[in-house]
Formats: sequence, structure tokens, C-alpha cells
Amino acid sequence: MTSQQSSTNSLEVALQHCARLLEAQPALAAEQAREILLAAPGHALAELYLALAQRALGDSDAALQGLTALLATQPNWAAAHYEYGVTLASTGSGDAAIGALRRAVQLKPDFTDAWRALGDHLNAIGDAAGADRAYAAQIKAATHDPRLLEPAAALCDGRIAVAEALLREHLKQFPTDVAALRMLAEVAARLGRYSDAEHLLARCLELAPGFTAARQNYALVLHRENKPTEALTEVNRLLTSEPRNPSYRNLKAAVLVRIGEYAAAMQLYQSVLADYPQQAKVWMSYGHALKTSGQQQPSIDAYRRSIALAPNLGEAYWSLANLKTFRFAASELDAMRTQLARSEISDDDRVHLHFAIGKALEDDAQYAGAFAQYAAGNALHRTRQPYDAAETTRNMARATQLFTREFFTARPGGAADADPIFIIGLPRAGSTLLEQILASHSEVEGTMELPNIISLARELGERQSKSAESKYPQMLANLDATQRRELGERYLEQTRIHRKTRAPFFIDKMPNNWAHVGLIHLILPNAKIIDARRHPLGCCFSGFKQHFARGQAFSYSLEDLGHYYRDYVELLAHFDAVLPGRIHRVIYESMVTDTETQVRRLLDYCGLPFEAACLRFYENDRAVRTASSEQVRQPIYRDGVDQWQHFEAWLDPLKHALGAALDHYDAVLPHTASSQSM
Repeated sequence: MTSQQSSTNSLEVALQHCARLLEAQPALAAEQAREILLAAPGHALAELYLALAQRALGDSDAALQGLTALLATQPNWAAAHYEYGVTLASTGSGDAAIGALRRAVQLKPDFTDAWRALGDHLNAIGDAAGADRAYAAQIKAATHDPRLLEPAAALCDGRIAVAEALLREHLKQFPTDVAALRMLAEVAARLGRYSDAEHLLARCLELAPGFTAARQNYALVLHRENKPTEALTEVNRLLTSEPRNPSYRNLKAAVLVRIGEYAAAMQLYQSVLADYPQQAKVWMSYGHALKTSGQQQPSIDAYRRSIALAPNLGEAYWSLANLKTFRFAASELDAMRTQLARSEISDDDRVHLHFAIGKALEDDAQYAGAFAQYAAGNALHRTRQPYDAAETTRNMARATQLFTREFFTARPGGAADADPIFIIGLPRAGSTLLEQILASHSEVEGTMELPNIISLARELGERQSKSAESKYPQMLANLDATQRRELGERYLEQTRIHRKTRAPFFIDKMPNNWAHVGLIHLILPNAKIIDARRHPLGCCFSGFKQHFARGQAFSYSLEDLGHYYRDYVELLAHFDAVLPGRIHRVIYESMVTDTETQVRRLLDYCGLPFEAACLRFYENDRAVRTASSEQVRQPIYRDGVDQWQHFEAWLDPLKHALGAALDHYDAVLPHTASSQSM
């Protein structure tokens, strides 16, 4: 052996020893790396190991200095760019970290760790689509089994149906393949089948508890399924091993917002913003949390910071408009129009800008222009979120056929607790005002629009696809007394996380629960149900000019709104007939004109003594999540009662669709088949 070969072998042994020391003894690894560099100055791998050891020892500045020098001599080394990105992230330079990680995967497309880290950072800045692509690329790069290469490529390319078919066939032969289970869960999540994704990921983690990527997917799916307790458990477990992971922190903040822990959520958003100060979407999320907790001016500042960073971000403009009490300056209106005129902005930005400009023009009494903007925003959004009004009508007809007086008489029982107070109706009908009034009572706690009843109905329906027929509500006829009680108790247990005080009663103000009165009565017979109702033209037009974040697909067409309102009125008229006195109705216009009388009637129905604080509801500083959050922090809001009249010239399609409900919305209407002729 030559002396040169011996020297080379010794160097290789020293490098291997240094690599082994890195994880458990970084101080010794740094020493070893320095010794190597004395013998071989400028050795790239030794310089990389030294930087990694310095980072592990908490000296990120020295690590960055070393990596910067290394990249000057090794500009095309993917591993160095990856470690540079990780080190930048550890110092709070999240924006720069993204650039380094992008360069790493550009140089080495099968770099799994770099794709995962890039996905985490993109998640943190609100780039969900980019994160999805990065995670899909990670799955593809991590797949070494040749039998999974084809479905991984299909998933990465967005060919979801192909990926699903291949993965199902593979799992028939290899049912415990955790990589395939995770990939199939990703397919299910992209198709919105979160329950399937949850079960697949639970099985995956049962087989491989240390599968971190699967656990991250699991936490996200649990969050999307409205299982915040379980989601927090999983994300906290992830944060134990990676406390600074930006994706984990962002997800935890979102879960905390969902359960009303706004102070903790805002702290997390602040920590993410410290790492990503130039990210518009993070500032916007922070603004949402500030708004909900009643910090209006800081929320405005956060939204404006978001716009300054991304002038085309329509959602930030709409967030300002959605404060309702905010008024745009002329310069801001001009800026929105400038962005809307650009051909390259996304449809999502365009929709939000239409609604925000409409609000600005309405505030300026330019009603024709405002309506044109609202109509344009609705029309564009409706192309992306189709809605079948006839299906809703058919579902309501099925409900009226099932829920007879005899049906309920034959099915007593359910959970005995009287804790919940349900406020139902249409969005923009005054439900937030009623909640604020009731939540000002010492015995009542306001929560938010809880999705638990709707989630329960979907689960009971066992609907596997949008085209499949749901078993709900007909399957309710097969539930025995024990099952009905267990469902009620399950609802109470699931919603407990939203209750922050010891008040004996709490409010669930999900408006869409009007379609599930039968289910509520069967499983929670002692719960109170309050119908918040508003003049149909005022209610429906207010919905038409409101860009909802999710779940209100009927609101993007005047005709759909009219049919939906009519279905709602007719179904509740049916319940008035078969369950007389069960539902307490509050007409918004009556509450506005004769507040004290209506408040006393409301409290009497709930079995609560009168408290003057209910008339001073605007002094309540509780968090409010809905579009009316700022309005209910002021004395009774009368200005909105007749605003629809400014737009009456354009509301004929709505009037026609409403039919008899237009003139008799506050009376009991017999159910008819007229609306089924659409």
C-alpha cells in the first residue's frame, strides 16, 4: 500500500468517525472535523460536518458562516444547500430557508429530506398547494419499492384515480405496507374522504409508530375532521421531537383557533412571523386571530401588512371589508381596481377583490357598481363550487316525510342534558347578535359555529361519494333509545373542548343545523333550539354579498338563495306542526325595533332569569368568529335592516325563487311540492 493510499484510508476512517459522533457527541465531532481540516484544508465534507456540529451545539451563526463559505466553493452541492436551509430555519430566517431548500431539490430531485423540509416551510407560509406538491415529491423520492414507483409518480403528477387504483391493488397483496397505506391516505385526503384517510393513517401508525410523516398527515386529517383534541395530541407529539418545525407550529395554531384558544394561537403565529416576517399569508392568519379576539386595530394593521407584502392578495382586502365597520380609503379602492385589472392574478384573488370592491362601492352609495361587483364575484366563485338546489329540496322532502308527530312520539329518550342552546337559521340572519345577547348572561357561554352535528349527520349517512345516495335521515328510524342517548352524549363530549367556563349552558350557533332539527331533537331532547329569522330579501342579499370561507355553496346565486330560504322556511314550518313549541323563533327586525321585549321572551324560552347585561351585550369582550364580529361589539345594529332596498332593482330572480316565503316568511307555511319543479 502506498503512503498516498494509506493517507486516503486514514482520512476516510476519520470522516466516518466524525459522522458517527455527530448525533450523540457533537462537541467531539467538531473537534474531529477541525483535526481533519488541519490535515486536509478545504475538505468539503469535513467543512460540512463542522457546520453540522456547530449547529447541534447551538452556534448557528458559526454554522451559517461555514456553510456560506462552503457554498462559495461548492455551489452545486445539494446536501450543502439543504443543510444551509435547515440552519437558516434554526435562526429564524424562514424565507431564506425556502430558497435554499428549493435549490437543494432542484439539484437533487430525489432528495427526500429536502422535499419534506420544503413542504413544512411552505405549509408554514400558507402555500398549501406548494406544500402538497413538495410532500408528493417526497413520497415519490422516498419510494424504493419498484412496485410503488408507478402510483407514487401518479400521485406526484396529480393523477389521483390512477394512483388510487394501483395502491388498492398493491395493498390486496401487501396489506401491511405502511408506505402504500400512507400514499392511499394521501389520495383519500385529496378527494375529501377524510374519514378513510384517518383510518388508513391510524393503521399505518399502529404498524409503524415512528413514521413521522404519517403522523403529520394524521394530525392534519384529524384537524380537518373536526377532532381538535385528537389533533392536538398528535401535533404536540410531533413538536416534542421538532419544536421549531414551522408546519407543526402552524397546524397547532390553526387547531387552537378552532377551539377558541386565541391567545395561545396568536403566540404561535407571532413565533412563525419571527421566522417568516415577509410572508403575507401568515400575517393574514394572524390578522384573523386578532379580529376574532376583538383586537380590531391590530387586525387591520396585520391585514395591511399582508397587502403591503402581496398587493395582489385579494383575501387580505376582503378580510378588511369583512370587518363590516371598516371603510376603504379612495387610494385602497384604486389599488384594488388596479389588481383586478391584471390578467395574471388567480381566480381566488379575483373573487375576493370583486367582493371587497363591492363593499367599498356600497359604502360610497354606488349601488349599481357594487351590485355588478358582487354579481361578478358570485358568478366566478359558483363556477368553482357548484351547487344543486334541487338536491337540497329533495332532502328536505325526505325529512318531512320521515319526521311525523307519530315518529317522534314513538322515540322518546336521548341524552338528558339540557346544556346546549342551538341557534339555527340562515347565515346573516342575526344569529351572532342572538348569541352575543345570550352569552352576556351569567349562565350561558358562547362558543362558535360548531360543525359537530353536521359531521354526525354525514357519518350516519355513510355517503361514499357525492353521487351516492345518503342513508340520512332515514336511518334515524333504526336507532334504538340507547343509540340515540349515546349519540347525544358523544356530541356533548366532543364539544366539551370549546367550553372554557363553568356556565351550565353553551351555545352552538351553526346556522346550517336547521336541516338537522330532527336529529337534534332525537339525541338531545332537552336542548333549546332558537330559529334566527330575517326578512328574506335582507337575509338572502346579505348572504349574496358575503364571500363565505366554506360551506355555503347555495349563497353564490340569487336563485339558489331563494330556493334555499324557501326550503328552510318550509321545513321549520313542518317542525312547528309536528313539535309545537319546540323551536323558539326570533325575527331579526323585531329584535332590532323592540329589543327588550324580544330579549325577555328569549330568556323565558331558555328558562333563564332576566339579566340587564343581556341588553348591554356590546360590552361583552368574548371572541366572535363570524362576519358580524365587529357589529355585535356595538349597540343594536339598525343600519343593516333595510340595506337590501338599495339593490331591489336587481333582486327579481330572488323574489321569484322565494315564492310564498317572500310575503309569509314569519308565518307557518305548509310544506308544498312547488319548489320541486325547478
